[in-house]
Amino acid sequence: MDRKEEIREFLISRRAKVSPAQAGIPSYGELRRVPGLRREEVAQLAGVSTDYYTRLERGSIRGVSDSVLEAVASALQMDEAERAHLMDLARTASPPSSRRPRRPAQQRVRPGVLRLLDGMTGVAAIVQNGRGDLLAANLLGRALYAEVISSAVLSAPGNPGRLPNQARHLFLDARAADLYPDWSAVAATTVAMLRLESGRNPNDRALNELVGELTTGSGLFAALWAGHDVRIHTTGTKRFHHPVAGELALQFETLDLPGDEGQTLFTFTAEPGSASENALAFLASWAASPPDPTTAGEPASGSTAPARSHTQQPGRNPGKTGPTHD
Repeated sequence: MDRKEEIREFLISRRAKVSPAQAGIPSYGELRRVPGLRREEVAQLAGVSTDYYTRLERGSIRGVSDSVLEAVASALQMDEAERAHLMDLARTASPPSSRRPRRPAQQRVRPGVLRLLDGMTGVAAIVQNGRGDLLAANLLGRALYAEVISSAVLSAPGNPGRLPNQARHLFLDARAADLYPDWSAVAATTVAMLRLESGRNPNDRALNELVGELTTGSGLFAALWAGHDVRIHTTGTKRFHHPVAGELALQFETLDLPGDEGQTLFTFTAEPGSASENALAFLASWAASPPDPTTAGEPASGSTAPARSHTQQPGRNPGKTGPTHD
C-alpha cells in the first residue's frame, strides 16, 4: 500500500468510528449512507473547507501544517497513538529531501544494557525492537518467553538464524493460543503496535516483509491490519499460561532506550504476596537450575516444559537470548 492509500484508509477508518452523537451533531433521525461522520462534518469540526479535507482524505497531506493535522485529529477524536500515527504519516509523505533523517534501528544490544538485564533479579526483562523481534533477555525473561524463543516458526526452512519475533509466534505458531489466555487481545495489540511502527518507518524492509508474511499466513492478521488501529503499549497487566510455572498475571512496564533508537526494555513483575509472585519465583528457580537431559521436555505442572537448550545461543552468555548482530 502506497503512502496516499495508507493515509486515505486511516482517515476513513477513524471517521467511521465517530458517530454524529459523539461529535455533538444532531441527526434528526435522518438515514445516513456512511458509518460515522460525513466528510463535510469533519471539515466543519476541523475548521477547514470540505474540499480541503477531501484532499487530505485522498492522501494529499504533504506540506499540511501541524495545526491543521491537530484540528483534524481533534475532530476525529483521535487518542495519543492515533495522533502520533497521523503525524508520522504526514512526515513520511513528504519528499525525501525534506524529511528529517532518522537513524536506522539498531539491532545490537549494548553491553551496558546486557549487564543491566543480568542485574535485574526477580524481574523478567526483555529488549525488543519495533517489529517485535526479541533482541535480548535476562535469565527469567528467557524462561518466561521460552515458547517464543523456541517457536517452530523461527526455524522455518529458508529462514536460518532469524530472530524470535512476537507477532510471528502469535499468528503462525498454533501453540501461542495456549501461552496467552487473552490471546485475542494480545493479537490485536500486537497488530496495532506494528501498524504504529509502520507509520514511523515505512521503508523498513524487514517490517514490510514481516507484514507480508503474516498477511499471507494469517487471515486474522490480515483482517486486523486492515482495521488501521494503532496503540501505544506502555504499561498494564499481561497474563500467561506458562508450561512450567502455570498461571501468571504480571505487571509490565516499558522503557524506550534513548541511546538505541527503536529498542524498548520490557519488565514483568508480580504483585507482592500473590500466587503469581510464587509462580514467578518458581520459574526463576527452574531457570537457574542446571538442565537435566533426562527430564528436560517432560511434563511439568500438567504441561510440557520447554527444553532449555532451545533458549540458549551458542557462544553467548546464557542469560541472554538472540543474536545481536546489526
